[in-house]
Amino acid sequence: MHLRRILSASLAAIAVLGAAACGSDGPADTTEGADLVIYSGRSESLVKGILDDLAAETGVKVGVRYAGSSELAAQLLEEGDATKADVFFSQDAGALGALAKEGRLEPLDAAVTDRVIAGFADPDGHWVGTSARARVIAYNPQQAPEVEQMTSVDAVLDPKYKGKIGYAPANASFHAFVTALRVAKGEDGAREWLTKFKANEPRKYDNNILVLDGVDKGEVALGLINHYYWFERVAEKGADAVTARIHFLGSDDPGALINVAGVGILKGTDQKAAALKAVNYLLSEKAQKYFADQTAEYPVVAGVTSKHDLPPLADLEKSSIDLNKLDSLETTLALLNEVGLT
Repeated sequence: MHLRRILSASLAAIAVLGAAACGSDGPADTTEGADLVIYSGRSESLVKGILDDLAAETGVKVGVRYAGSSELAAQLLEEGDATKADVFFSQDAGALGALAKEGRLEPLDAAVTDRVIAGFADPDGHWVGTSARARVIAYNPQQAPEVEQMTSVDAVLDPKYKGKIGYAPANASFHAFVTALRVAKGEDGAREWLTKFKANEPRKYDNNILVLDGVDKGEVALGLINHYYWFERVAEKGADAVTARIHFLGSDDPGALINVAGVGILKGTDQKAAALKAVNYLLSEKAQKYFADQTAEYPVVAGVTSKHDLPPLADLEKSSIDLNKLDSLETTLALLNEVGLT
């Protein structure tokens, strides 16, 4: 079956969770009359500020369509050459890789991709990372203090966590994690993991923010999220007002995946110069500082610091999975449908 057909079929199931479920804030769309159209799988609440700055500083009238990364990747494949998108701003490397595999992204010059830390750009130049995020386990220390000792995401399969795990099945970062499971464990191993996970009756949430809310309020004992949601919550409310804690697994494990948000230029755009200007802006020191301070992500250009007390990226022991192997999004979505975790 062709990739776009599989993506569309899989995403039809995911869509029942709601348009806001894929890390987006809703149906915001400002693309009408814009000179440069960006399809953003990144949440409007996270990146509207930097995209407004991009428009102001480059003089380009930017229009943005927000939705989930996986949903937009499928839409871009459906639209093909007829798309009005010039740039795809993805929440994860997998959705970018899926488009690159279908020949939908223009290659970027090495002068662009060489600006980021090694490993955070497609070696063939079809996409470049703009910020990095680590998968972590959020936990309620009153309900599951033992999480602090976990070194593998396999530990959440323990039957004692039945009904006590939160996750966001429509989120692109969860999809990337499942793809990492497939890469690390093989198809049968990933299917077995997901089957056991489902047997633990995990609680579905529309997005990672709500997963963290669930952990913080004690609705669930632990949840699978990215690190920055917790740091943003602590920055907003203060550490004493946040019950939930997070744990970096610190091992070569799919649950310790460090993924990137990233960007690619759509094949056939007639706004290539403006699109390239946008890509370069997202890698500028100002934009990298925005990601480091405003969204609590890791900058991907060396030398940029964060106001948040993030453990240094270089010190994190993480999954050794090559981000370029996360491009089989269609297989991941089909597997999630098969095991009933959408």
